[in-house]
Amino acid sequence: MVYIRKDVSTLTTGERRRFVRALLELKRRGEYDEFVRMHIDYYVSDGEGGLRTAHMTPSFLPWHRQFLLELENALRRVDPSVTVPYWDWTRDRATTSVPWTADLLGGNGRRSDRQVTTGPFAYTTGNWTIKDGVTDAEFLTRDLGRAGDPIGLPTKADVEWALSDPVYDVSPWDSTVTRGFRNKLEGWGTGRGSTAWLNHNRVHRWVGGAMVGGASVNDPVFWLHHAFIDLLWTRWQRRHGEHRYLPAEPPLPDSSQFRRVVARHQTLPPWDVTPDQLEDAGRIYRYA
Repeated sequence: MVYIRKDVSTLTTGERRRFVRALLELKRRGEYDEFVRMHIDYYVSDGEGGLRTAHMTPSFLPWHRQFLLELENALRRVDPSVTVPYWDWTRDRATTSVPWTADLLGGNGRRSDRQVTTGPFAYTTGNWTIKDGVTDAEFLTRDLGRAGDPIGLPTKADVEWALSDPVYDVSPWDSTVTRGFRNKLEGWGTGRGSTAWLNHNRVHRWVGGAMVGGASVNDPVFWLHHAFIDLLWTRWQRRHGEHRYLPAEPPLPDSSQFRRVVARHQTLPPWDVTPDQLEDAGRIYRYA
């Protein structure tokens, strides 16, 4: 049966409560931290050697689609009524709006150390201790909007700039490409500083704290953000139906990307699934 992923701003009080409870139960069981470790392990930049599957690569979108499905399946084993909501950051843009409410994800970090002190994921609740992170801190951190060096969330125009590109991705299939929907949405831009962070990447920077870097899964907003990224991929697919995931074939041995990116029909580690199989998730879920 196809289930529905909703805009987080439309969730009822009961739906919010069940979503939070399911996340906390996964954390209590130790399952949640396995997702954190997986994302850290697969956060490979194009400046490193070896295969890239999660970032700076064409498989950014299908990899995170499967990652979301794995988390969602785990949540639904706890509570079959739960699905992952999405956060439309082109509309809900205030630091006090959904999802930054006390009954959902809690609010911003305090000024002194960026520790989140409100909501169910605050360290003081005893339910959300960081086990695997980029620092030794055990508490969740946020710096919404970056008070010391302000940055804005992407706009509808920024999203449209990505959606309007009919080509999925282009060679050399990495963070340096300036054409293609995938990197325009993933957001590795040119230049330095905040101007180089676009769309997906800019949201991570706007949230700040734990959301910056490979351990970003420690902040539950990660899932709401990536559900919206996944929704944007479905919108691009509907708009450009004749265009598909690229590369269709693996780069040849004389290419700098040989054995470094996943082609359409190649297995996408760590799962036994291909980008081709993940292009249509309509038989599993749809967006409200």
